[in-house]
Amino acid sequence: MAKESSFDVVSSVDMQEVDNAFQQTKREISQRYDLKGSGAEISLDKTKRTMTVSAPSDFVAKQVIDVIGSKLIRRGIELSSVKWGDPEPAAGQSVRQSATIIEGIDKDTAGKINKDIKGTKLKVKVQIEGDKLRVSSSSRDTLQEVIAFLKEQDYGQPLQYVNYR
Repeated sequence: MAKESSFDVVSSVDMQEVDNAFQQTKREISQRYDLKGSGAEISLDKTKRTMTVSAPSDFVAKQVIDVIGSKLIRRGIELSSVKWGDPEPAAGQSVRQSATIIEGIDKDTAGKINKDIKGTKLKVKVQIEGDKLRVSSSSRDTLQEVIAFLKEQDYGQPLQYVNYR
């Protein structure tokens, strides 16, 4: 029997890069002429993996979210890894909007990925291990086909393919 090859499907975000984008956004909010003195603020909680934008209006909040989005993209973080909630009214006419940074693959998404891989009828084994999936096969070419297939799909979060052996 041939030696088994495998790779892991994970979804991870480099929090240091998120922090760098957050710091750049704070700096731009304090310096940009249309945002300076507007009362817009942004906060980051690394342990809870959340960001919160507070702004005097919905329009200003959207501008701040656009700024942080551009900084995240520049830092190599996909926007699909940040899920923004609905704007909530805060004190006065101000608005608060929170975002969570997705880490790991939840059970529902893992099951959907597993089902899609099995639907390709390729000879691979898929194991769900916590917040990642391990895909193994005796053929490396088959594993390459699975990676190419997964790259074409959209699961609402970025996927990385690691530990290819």
